[in-house]
Amino acid sequence: MQAADTATAKSGRKQKYLGEKGMIVFIAFLSAFIPLSTDLYLPALPGMAEYFNAPVNMVNLTLILFFVFFSIGTLIWGPLSDKYGRKPVLMAGLIIYTIASVLCAYAGDIYQLITFRVFQAAGGSAAGAVAMAMVKDVYDGRKREVVLSVVHSMVVLAPAVAPVVGAFLLSFTSWRGSFWFLAGAGILALAGCVALEETIGKRYTGTIWKTMGRLGVVLKNPGFTALLVLFSLLSIPFMAFIAASSYIYINGFGLSEQVYSYYFALNALFLLLGPILYIHLSGRFKRGSIITVFFAIIIASGVLICGLGSMNPWLFALSLLPSTIAGSGIRPPSTVLMLEQQQENTGSASSLIACFGILMGSVGMILISFDWSNVIWALGALNLAAGVICGAGWLLVTKKTFIKQVPDMHTAATVNEGG
Repeated sequence: MQAADTATAKSGRKQKYLGEKGMIVFIAFLSAFIPLSTDLYLPALPGMAEYFNAPVNMVNLTLILFFVFFSIGTLIWGPLSDKYGRKPVLMAGLIIYTIASVLCAYAGDIYQLITFRVFQAAGGSAAGAVAMAMVKDVYDGRKREVVLSVVHSMVVLAPAVAPVVGAFLLSFTSWRGSFWFLAGAGILALAGCVALEETIGKRYTGTIWKTMGRLGVVLKNPGFTALLVLFSLLSIPFMAFIAASSYIYINGFGLSEQVYSYYFALNALFLLLGPILYIHLSGRFKRGSIITVFFAIIIASGVLICGLGSMNPWLFALSLLPSTIAGSGIRPPSTVLMLEQQQENTGSASSLIACFGILMGSVGMILISFDWSNVIWALGALNLAAGVICGAGWLLVTKKTFIKQVPDMHTAATVNEGG
């Protein structure tokens, strides 16, 4: 199996048109489809509720159902990419996404918009499922962890830039302009897909039903499933903030859409520090110790949000930053640990990682949409609870023998240098 993985990695690196750097940028762009497709029109959400004369919870369905169907879509596209290849599956999904984005721009009422957002999610989920699978196709060992950190760092530029762009679009167009922008992103991704050369080395040869059944095979791996559930829970407070942020800053603190976009961009930019900090620390400390400390930071951030967040927008933003940095710092090592638990069925494993993360995120968006007397306190409580539960689960699961141990980055580097 090791020989097969090596062969796949070598063949996957030969991208005639994209090149190695272009490949990393393309994977990052595909991975950014969720934040790009949601955060771009966050500044318009309060205005959309007024435009459609619809309640806030109805407008929020354009976000919640997007994540639900995005997660369901990943469960379909991922296994299909194991059987038919990454490129044709990605091409099909991107075509659906682009057409649905155009339809969203023409939506005449909130129900049409919700429906077209479902199709947009179904198509865009191909990008989310295939992107992570291509990382394992193309890279291995330390290189894979480094590339994942780079990709995660590049991905957070989308939520940093998207709300600012969305607020800028609102200055001379309506919310419909956001969906025309997303249609353009779909066309750009299609161009990259045309230039892409297939990355998968060995395809699954079973029937289509057996192909979908590989999801169950992967879930039967206790090491993979335990880590999957554990790390997916972190999406609850993260996506709760995404759903509530515009209402907190615009309705709660009375800021304009443009100023809100700056606060949101500030938080998103600090997402960059997490992977960078992890790469720096992983050269000196064990992966497990770093993850433990990051969970402790999330707990502390939750306490700060509950205690100080309601005072003013700056204190809220500063209280949230530790959780933002720690949460993003956990993503690269957690993805590596989960993928390494499963030697085969990479597309299915990638689908499950994306699906569970999005589903847990949807739970967070639903929880924060309740009629809380203090939304900021509720957000702090979600961060606190996630940090405690995930931290305790992490300390417990690492002692189990069914978890495959993965060499730390600094250990692997030492071994390689030693020959």
